[in-house]
Amino acid sequence: MTPRKAVVRSNKPCRNQGGQLKDEVYRQMFRLEESRPGAEMGLALALVRAWLADDFKPESGEERDWLKKVSPICLQMIETALKADTIAFPCAQRNPC
Repeated sequence: MTPRKAVVRSNKPCRNQGGQLKDEVYRQMFRLEESRPGAEMGLALALVRAWLADDFKPESGEERDWLKKVSPICLQMIETALKADTIAFPCAQRNPC
């Protein structure tokens, strides 16, 4: 068996963290649109991760602008989904069996 050659990796990751965070936010938005259980929390967590990430700091204008545009939409989606759950299951919200 021949020895493996060392693999040289570049300093740049295959995908930047900002792109991965955007994908995660969009994925969670889609899950919420499909009314999947726990999607509200998933979207909220994805937003928090994006706001706290280094790629979305004030110096990186494009990613920060995207986040400022998408956050109100996501919050509205979360609020609407939570209201729909309360209307759909009014007894379960007040008196769990």
